[in-house]
Amino acid sequence: MSGGVDSSVAAALLVKQGYNVVGGFIKNWSDTKDAWTGECEWRGDRRDAMRVAAKLGIPLLTFDFEDAYRRDVIDKLFQGYAAGTTPNPDVLCNQFIKFGLFFDEMKRLKADFVATGHYARVRHGRHVSHLLRGKDAEKDQSYFLHRVRQDALRHTLFPVGTRRKSEVRDIAQTLGLATAAKKESMGICFIGKQDMNAFLRTRIPSKPGNVTDPNGNIIGSHKGLDSVTIGQRHGFSINTSGTPWYAAAKDPASNCLVAVPGRKHSLLYQKSTTIDDVHWITGRAPRTSFRVSATVRYRQSATSCRLIKNATALAVRFAKPVFAVAPGQSCVFYRGQECLGGGIIQSC
Repeated sequence: MSGGVDSSVAAALLVKQGYNVVGGFIKNWSDTKDAWTGECEWRGDRRDAMRVAAKLGIPLLTFDFEDAYRRDVIDKLFQGYAAGTTPNPDVLCNQFIKFGLFFDEMKRLKADFVATGHYARVRHGRHVSHLLRGKDAEKDQSYFLHRVRQDALRHTLFPVGTRRKSEVRDIAQTLGLATAAKKESMGICFIGKQDMNAFLRTRIPSKPGNVTDPNGNIIGSHKGLDSVTIGQRHGFSINTSGTPWYAAAKDPASNCLVAVPGRKHSLLYQKSTTIDDVHWITGRAPRTSFRVSATVRYRQSATSCRLIKNATALAVRFAKPVFAVAPGQSCVFYRGQECLGGGIIQSC
């Protein structure tokens, strides 16, 4: 129970279904302050979770995972950005914290299931569990869950995954939950909305450089390649007006960013990529090349592709060019509504 409406309603639905529910609040980050009160944001979130738990008549336990969160999520985030890639903290948080340490606490407490407010579904088979997209296509979060371990998924419930966000809000209003009208959290998982460039500068020194067009002409500047993601329109300045320019490629050797005019420029689209650190949700990796659908960023439409195994990585060949394939992000595989797993994009 994060103190948000989704996990609040998830707990309420389980109580209604007759489960013996224990709320769990995870403290992961204590540095962010509330802009109005100056209080640590996690304290306000925990207070909201406590109000909901009291309303539902269930206990609320607090788990302090801040050290592990800094090590397994934030340190990896900075390491990736320092290397010029764009890691996804939500994927890391689900893998190491929510379905790692939190799942381990569930086992220690001898609970039967972990439940969260994610918009996803799970189908439990006799020997294996399958991760499915959430019913609400606009809120589906299976992309962020593709690295969940099978032993954890076997004991996971997603109570709001079969509902739309509007239904979840209505349920919270009807039950009079304190989080019914609470805005969604934005930005980095558990940290909140941040100026990413300022956040990166707390550890990574600024290294300004030039922005060039595809022909090598200098047209602007950037404050650091680490603060720009392929496909972005911001994080750099251009000395021209008119058509929006997009980040298309990085050259660490020269510290130059290549930008292109317009979202339809060919340099923004790739027909192939390579990935490693691949995780298969069912635990069964394919023996030969085969076809699936893949997406390389959250809320992007899945594109048909062929996966080809080689000695060190997995090659992905898309049926049509895909927008903004960014090293460090996750390439996630689907077959219909089922999320099969995914890996980390290495190159294009």
